[in-house]
Amino acid sequence: MASVTVESINSELDVFGITCEDDSILDKMLEQCICNRLQGHEVVQEWVAFSTTKNGLKLTIDTLDQFEHEILNKKHKSKQNLRREEPHNRTRDIHSLQDLIKAEEEEESLLDCYSTPAKGSQKRALTTPEHPHSKRTAALLTSPGLLLSPASFSPSVTPSQKYSQRGAKGDVVVKFGDDQGTRWTGRKGHGPGVQLELLERPEDTLRYSYKYMFQRLRDIRNVLTEKIEELGEGLRTHFSIEEFSPVSLPAQDNVTVVGQVCCDSNGKLNAHSVVLEAGPEQGGQQVPVDLSELREYSLFPGQVVVMEGMNTTGRKLVASKLYEGVPLPFYSPEVKQEMDDVPEPVSVLVACGPYTPSDSLAFDPLLDLITVIIREQPDVCLLLGPFVDSKHEQIEKAQVTETFEAIFSRCVESIVEGTKSVGCRLVFVPSQRDIHHLFIYPQPPFTLPDLSKDQAQRVTLVPDPCTLLIEGVTFGLTSTDILFHMGAEEISCAAGSDRFSRILKHMLTQRSYYPLYPPVEEVNMDYEKFQSYGQMPLTPDVLIVPSELRYFIKDVIGCVCVNPGRLTKGQVGGTYGRLLIQRSAPLEDGKRVSPCLACQVVKI
Repeated sequence: MASVTVESINSELDVFGITCEDDSILDKMLEQCICNRLQGHEVVQEWVAFSTTKNGLKLTIDTLDQFEHEILNKKHKSKQNLRREEPHNRTRDIHSLQDLIKAEEEEESLLDCYSTPAKGSQKRALTTPEHPHSKRTAALLTSPGLLLSPASFSPSVTPSQKYSQRGAKGDVVVKFGDDQGTRWTGRKGHGPGVQLELLERPEDTLRYSYKYMFQRLRDIRNVLTEKIEELGEGLRTHFSIEEFSPVSLPAQDNVTVVGQVCCDSNGKLNAHSVVLEAGPEQGGQQVPVDLSELREYSLFPGQVVVMEGMNTTGRKLVASKLYEGVPLPFYSPEVKQEMDDVPEPVSVLVACGPYTPSDSLAFDPLLDLITVIIREQPDVCLLLGPFVDSKHEQIEKAQVTETFEAIFSRCVESIVEGTKSVGCRLVFVPSQRDIHHLFIYPQPPFTLPDLSKDQAQRVTLVPDPCTLLIEGVTFGLTSTDILFHMGAEEISCAAGSDRFSRILKHMLTQRSYYPLYPPVEEVNMDYEKFQSYGQMPLTPDVLIVPSELRYFIKDVIGCVCVNPGRLTKGQVGGTYGRLLIQRSAPLEDGKRVSPCLACQVVKI
């Protein structure tokens, strides 16, 4: 299924003469497309039909909620029922035959991906002893702007028109904390003076690439079993539960069970397909769960929960109570800070790729970001991938004349050299969409062997995910779009908070950067490494979760969660984030003080 974007939904609304200037409405419709697996034109057509039957209902957030409840949820259930009832040997009609022909054509075109392009399709500037690069050209390549010149990647590339004509540059779209009169510039003494390190010990940190694709089902089962036992023990201790009962043992009284939420089929989880799978200590069996007596719940596949209810036959658990997960404690420095010795605030800039518009390989957004860094002079820059995006149209069509590794090296060199005058610390986080890097999760850090000794002092290469310690403040970082993945799988009923807050709370209470199981197809999970490097060692003070979904800043059980958005959104400019942090001593009554003084999401 082709990816749905806000722009495609807006253009479909224009077809019916519906104007929508509220971005939150478009984001809501995008969320409905994701959750119900619809295309943009399908959800718009359904809305037009629905509003017509309601005497021209206006397009608002409330009416979209009504539309989702009355139309989309029912259609999704009917689709699932039809899928179960549809026979495998059905009679083919003209439409299904066309689908088969199209699938065969796609398989045949797969061979074209491995063939040599036709002569003259790609033109490279030849460099020979008779025709070397001129000295002037070699000297100009030290400029960040010329290093990222699109002509060096593909001769046919032109800068994006829509990006250059964007409006609202530098506008603050979301803010958090006391940002009135805040100076976003960093300290006067930059560079190595800022304490920045990975929180885990060197032996507990993923620092190098590793061999993957050697997983056995037994090893995966052991990892999932240990997760159930560890989280279950934490819940048992916190809620003073005496013991857990086997999930499939018939009992006439209320029982308390622990297990992992699963779906009874390969489809999307819903209220009637929830299954609880217990660990070996509780029998290791599965039992269907009836959620009708729960007033509110929020569940997703892979979630470890404790339920209380009746299981009179041993074949179905009627849940009457659901126990929430328990987050880990926050970081507390070993050396107690004196009240008089308050450090200066630290300025942190956060940006997430892609760093090029979708219609061009020009790195204009990245050059604009370098200009912002030079102007604001932050202490630390957290730069998350993708840097060379595998989903870019021209990369998918192999319309570049350089290796992906060369493009990435030039991109990093431009960032390092362009920010040299600022002296800020640079942190590079890889992404599953970086075409030049290993697409395995957890993902090892980049390797940059060409960095000089002076450059290497400012650059920190970290894995995805990771936990950083910046001047006593912990940052949880992941470039994988967990919000998008869990948003399509989570089910809820009468939950008071919004979907983003629920997903973020699940991450913190499940103590994992990727608690979804099974993962989506595009995430290649190595479970043994995930058990070692994909878990949260503690609850971070700040959690950075970039996503295709709308940017936000939220305080979730004491953790400031930031989705800075992506630096480009299709053909237009996107957003980046900036934070002001300061580690403070606890109050007299022992209450924790959030180290995030202020935070903003800004348009590039």
